[in-house]
Amino acid sequence: MGALVTLELPEDSPARDLPWIVTFGPLGEDEEWEPVVCGPYERPHALALAESVVADEDLMAVVEPLLPHVTVEEIQGEIAAARIAAEDDRAEADDAADFEDYGEFGLDGTASTESEQMVEASPPPEPEEIRAGMSRIAARLAG
Repeated sequence: MGALVTLELPEDSPARDLPWIVTFGPLGEDEEWEPVVCGPYERPHALALAESVVADEDLMAVVEPLLPHVTVEEIQGEIAAARIAAEDDRAEADDAADFEDYGEFGLDGTASTESEQMVEASPPPEPEEIRAGMSRIAARLAG
């Protein structure tokens, strides 16, 4: 079974209306190949396609919005934000490493478990639906 990674968004998030891409890549470190990027799609189509592809294969799918930045400054701002987020993640990982001596038990003595989300296949959208979605995306981008 594969893994699906995407943003959890509130129902009213404007990011839901952005075009979305899906990046498929190897799930484990034992396989090495260039990721395959597909899209743009509307979010529901991207999620359904990703779920359908990874459900029965050891693949990872990352579903994310395309950010329609049109200036160098906007792009640089996103890069800066990504770098800050990566630094924060590294700091959290370092903090967690300080507690590795506790093994599989937390500080309160209770067993800790890792949860793994299994992906079940959704029916993929029909090609005509995807093409219509791409047309809607193109109209939004042109407007």
